[in-house]
Amino acid sequence: MTSLALLPIFLIGLFGGVHCVGMCGGIVGAFSVATPKRRPFPLPVTSSNHLISAAADGSLRVFAFNAGRIASYMLAGALAASLAGNLKTLIHISEMQTAGYWLANLMLIALGASLMNLWHGLARLEALGQILWRRIQPLMKNLLPVESIWQAAALGGLWGWVPCGMVYSVLMTALLTGSAAQGALVMGAFGLGTLPLLLSMGMLGTTLQPLLRKPAVRVLAGALVLSFGVLGLLRVATGMSHGWLDAVCISPAAM
Repeated sequence: MTSLALLPIFLIGLFGGVHCVGMCGGIVGAFSVATPKRRPFPLPVTSSNHLISAAADGSLRVFAFNAGRIASYMLAGALAASLAGNLKTLIHISEMQTAGYWLANLMLIALGASLMNLWHGLARLEALGQILWRRIQPLMKNLLPVESIWQAAALGGLWGWVPCGMVYSVLMTALLTGSAAQGALVMGAFGLGTLPLLLSMGMLGTTLQPLLRKPAVRVLAGALVLSFGVLGLLRVATGMSHGWLDAVCISPAAM
């Protein structure tokens, strides 16, 4: 997989980040609350320096938190792709891979429709993910309050397994690579795409939530993600091959 082929995955994470605001905004807020605040020193100069140091420390924790989250995405991508690769070796049926590309792009269309508030079928996948999440969630209590960047990274690693239809949509693409390394790359590119918004939320609190929850913003983001899925379906169905399509389509030619 080339770096160019990872571009649509990154953009899906970037535009789909508005979904993270609705689903994960509360978790980000809880993370901020759960981070202990240090009392300022009494002297004005020292207090100012302390506040700067505290802000820098908080930023490091937010970065660590998101690094752990992305690492869990990459682990999921590696596991899914490795499993698919082993199955492909056993059954040798290329038609199943083609069907998988159709399904991956249909999942993107479903994600776009969900962002636009037109259809919420992906919620059923999230319900299935609750089976695993119910086992993981209690572990988060042992990491609160967050007192170090390592705790923040571990908490983010657990957070990455929160049931999310957007993650599952991209995980389908990672699965189709058939390689643990490429599956991890796909989910890493997706995670990096979600980073700008979630970093901003972690550092600015909930300031951005009202803006990102506006219908117009969600419709625009959903339409862009949906267009990736539609172009991908056209590419798979017709075999169209153009440089710009390679950059924005998830299809056999791009993998």
